[in-house]
Amino acid sequence: MADAARSTNRPGALDITRKLAEICGSPFARFAGPADEVAGRTARWVAVPGGPHAAAEVLRLAAAYDLTVVPRGAGTKIDWGAAPAQVDIMLDTGRLAGVWHEPHAAAVAEIGAGTPLRAVQATLARTNRRLPVDAPSPGATLGGVLAADESGPLRHRHGSPCAQLIGVRYLDADGELVSVGESGTEAFGRAAPGVGGGRPGGRAPAAGAGAGADGGPGRGGGGAILGRGGMPGLDVARLLCGSQGGLGVLVSATMRVQAVPASRVWVSRPVWTPLEVHDLVRAVLASGVGPAAVELDLPVPVPLPRRRIPATHPSVINRPDHPAVTGRPAAGNLVVLLEGGPADVTERAERLTAVLGAPAMVSHHAPEWWGRYPFAPGDTALRIEVPINDLHAAVYALRDAAGTPVPVRGSAGGGAVHAALPGALPPERVASILTAVRSVLIARRGRCVVVAAPPAVRRAVDLWGELPALPRLRSAKAHLDPHHRLAPGRLPGGL
Repeated sequence: MADAARSTNRPGALDITRKLAEICGSPFARFAGPADEVAGRTARWVAVPGGPHAAAEVLRLAAAYDLTVVPRGAGTKIDWGAAPAQVDIMLDTGRLAGVWHEPHAAAVAEIGAGTPLRAVQATLARTNRRLPVDAPSPGATLGGVLAADESGPLRHRHGSPCAQLIGVRYLDADGELVSVGESGTEAFGRAAPGVGGGRPGGRAPAAGAGAGADGGPGRGGGGAILGRGGMPGLDVARLLCGSQGGLGVLVSATMRVQAVPASRVWVSRPVWTPLEVHDLVRAVLASGVGPAAVELDLPVPVPLPRRRIPATHPSVINRPDHPAVTGRPAAGNLVVLLEGGPADVTERAERLTAVLGAPAMVSHHAPEWWGRYPFAPGDTALRIEVPINDLHAAVYALRDAAGTPVPVRGSAGGGAVHAALPGALPPERVASILTAVRSVLIARRGRCVVVAAPPAVRRAVDLWGELPALPRLRSAKAHLDPHHRLAPGRLPGGL
């Protein structure tokens, strides 16, 4: 904080403050305070522009003074990832909010980046619609969810939020407003208030022969639409996903929406070992019940009492030492979400309980842990992604490396889970655990990433591990932000 205070006293600092106030309005531009930090790095100014054009002016001001800019939504994930090398202006997207979806039965909606997901869902619910996105961070904005590539249980059925994009509007490092993909409001023949791109103050993506990121078109179509310098439009949009503001500042996103399911039930079954989870998930996916989500919770400690089932039950036949027979407390739960019409869901739930066996139970309410992370502030949070057939091997490897059971929670049906290591673990111990787990995952086409960590751990360990896509990301950074003004250092490889 002392460094930030000194920097704002340099010649020209008051001039920058005055210009930010002219752009955003006096109540929405100020010197940063102690809470205005990104992964421990304190900002110098905070600007809260009232619309895309004001946000563009902030970026142009930053370019004129050679200042860095880091976007912030609700700040729910501001401590995720690496600390930026420098934060001059924190661009708060709170006023870049709104939902535009007419007619009411439309299958898409254009949503301002600063709109909280709760507000999006509440707005869509008025017309019995929803955005099939359930990111776990409470209070998160859509822009923050996309920038962190954050998804919840519904990813199993509907894909990540990034996969549901059909268009975005973003500001590049020079403050140019760029549109890629399809705008929901353009599809409806009307303009969203204050949102440009092919409208006054904005510009459509330019096709050209500049260098681009390699790789095939992203899921969701739109590959024929070109973004800047010949980069496929939705490829550019999806590069912004997970970039934490390092490639562009999201202004709005056009997303697919759908009718709210008439019925939802959660079918849960206690589990004892990761290998058992592996077998059950295979059975669930082969059953044809069409789950919306398949989630696993392996907490620590594990005091779940349960009833025994007969040793003659098909699920434990010839396994008299199985915990379900001996009555040993379960290690956790596998929970499957079913959505659809009431009669259809009831029939599928009956089929699923037959597959899962006698311990399975059906509820119309989600378990308390559903859609929540297993880690708390101060923990070292890990994300493990691996093909579902090898998820059990990843959990065993993590336990072996840590020397004790580790809380694990996430998509058993998608092979993406989070785990929590105690924040008090020394950095060198965390590094050794990461090395051991990654050595197991690399042969299984998996990866282990440090999502968040105490400052000492963040500085000492490799947060990402091996990244085959790093050359592509480096090329994208050089193309979209050649002067490294947007969140420098937040991306892998110090980009």
